[in-house]
Amino acid sequence: MRIGDAHINLYRWIAKGVPRLGVSLSGTARHNRGVEEAAMLQIKQLDHLVLRVVDLRAMMQFYMDVIGCTLEKVQEKIGLYQLRAGSALIDLVPVDGPAGQKGGKPPGREARNLDHFCLQIEPFDGEAIIAHLKRHGAEPGPVESRYGAAGQGPSIYVADPEGNMVELKGPPWQADARS
Repeated sequence: MRIGDAHINLYRWIAKGVPRLGVSLSGTARHNRGVEEAAMLQIKQLDHLVLRVVDLRAMMQFYMDVIGCTLEKVQEKIGLYQLRAGSALIDLVPVDGPAGQKGGKPPGREARNLDHFCLQIEPFDGEAIIAHLKRHGAEPGPVESRYGAAGQGPSIYVADPEGNMVELKGPPWQADARS
């Protein structure tokens, strides 16, 4: 899909009554009824995500040695390995363990766990990050400008050993650096 097509589809979606950006669906319904009410859930940040894994050793090596996470907690009884990623956790659950068996078929290149997740990286030196990833056998994409929670800025996509896409996102561009 070309960027122009995406914009056309977005406008068609909005024309059908989809709320404005930054407004929740329930917030829109309350607004339409004329009732002012605070949202029940106030999201602060991502707490954790859980990846079902086939090769725990390879995944731990990637997230710890390549990405820079640290081992926070191991709950072997349920098959849960928790890695610290800044203020969030990346949980690894082997598919053959107690918790992993509940999720169906194992993930892979054709049956991923999710589209991608994003880790904010500071400082962000794109060339150094790409060189680091390549030294560890990863195949990162180029540095591209993408929009994230903090705004438009540099990012790199790289797949982990089981095909989950990880976005490494730098801080937003300075106002005068990119328009």
